Amino acid sequence: MRIARLLRQKGAHMLRCLCAQRTEPSITDTEPQLKGIVTRLFSEQGFYLTMQPDGTISGTKDENSDYTLFNLIPVGLRVVAIQGVKAGLYVAMNGEGFLFSSETFTAECKFKESVFENYYVIYSSTLYRQHESGRAWFLGLNKEGIIMKGNRVKKTKPCSHFVPRPIEVCMYKEPSLHDIDEKQRSRKNSGTPTMSTRKELNQDSTDHEGS
Repeated sequence: MRIARLLRQKGAHMLRCLCAQRTEPSITDTEPQLKGIVTRLFSEQGFYLTMQPDGTISGTKDENSDYTLFNLIPVGLRVVAIQGVKAGLYVAMNGEGFLFSSETFTAECKFKESVFENYYVIYSSTLYRQHESGRAWFLGLNKEGIIMKGNRVKKTKPCSHFVPRPIEVCMYKEPSLHDIDEKQRSRKNSGTPTMSTRKELNQDSTDHEGS
């Protein structure tokens, strides 16, 4: 138990130190300016977050899969973009809490990164939350390794808890921010590609909140 806690502490500490940093401005805008990390995100549910080449996001037990590698790019104070290394797509959350992958970087691709109790890291949408309570919507995996709707995930439950396992420090160009397509912003989840730049993902709407 103590060893596991130390590993979580080390991963969270590296994430805070590396992903919250911005280097001095480069001479040209084309040079990498942001210091981030390549990492795996291990869920307390026992799965690694993964993104397949077609943009499908889920959990896997295969810790050696290249599809579990993500670029964590700092795009603000304690705010990151999560990009699949192999797919080159960004993890995003829409206005109904559904997770999807996006070829373009928009405000829906920004996640607030917070260190929770026992040094677990949680990721919440910076754009969307519960209208009445103001409760944040979180990235989460259920007990079967299936992604959940953000509004069904609670920060106090294992489904939202991740342990970063950094691989290496990298320099990144700042992603170009694109506008959100209004037609797709409110589209219901269909589990099928919606446009060439976006892919919504099958999420089990029967998941119990915070499971």
